Amino acid sequence: MIKKHYYSWRHVEKMCIDISMQMQKDNWKPDYIVGITRGGNIPASILSHMLGVRCEAVKISLRDDDSESESNTWMSADAFGYVDEDERGTYKSRWDIAKRKNILVVDDINDSGNTLNWLQQDWMKSCLPDESSWSTVWGRNVRFATLTENLASTFHGVQYSAHEVNKAEDDVWLVYPWEIVGKYDA
Repeated sequence: MIKKHYYSWRHVEKMCIDISMQMQKDNWKPDYIVGITRGGNIPASILSHMLGVRCEAVKISLRDDDSESESNTWMSADAFGYVDEDERGTYKSRWDIAKRKNILVVDDINDSGNTLNWLQQDWMKSCLPDESSWSTVWGRNVRFATLTENLASTFHGVQYSAHEVNKAEDDVWLVYPWEIVGKYDA
């Protein structure tokens, strides 16, 4: 029998407060937040209200069917400070640091790392994939927050989290309150 850990709505609220305080301590505020559908949308919305910034969503569904994952190239262009071709005479470059947006990507858990790795690769290949400057965009302009960080994950770029587990040592199923609201089968 698999061990389960249940979070309450109050836990989630406290976790979001913790994450917002971590960002405040870093003196970093996003221009907007991106929630990963499904689990990341709720904490992203809560953080959006707490911080007073807009919230977007991106659908990444690798566990169920990765063909339904969506690429959001406009977000990667925002992150990188992409300069449109008609403006390049003014900027003299394909990108401008001053145009870069701070983006917080939020999910409920960094479990295997596949979702966050997919997003990072998708954004890089959709916007100036040959630019070495992506290494500075990650962590400076684009930051990742999860309610729970699995220390055994293959993605090691989460800057903000409120709870840690190591599923390689303690296999636990985490249940967030939006996952136990009942069955709606007709």
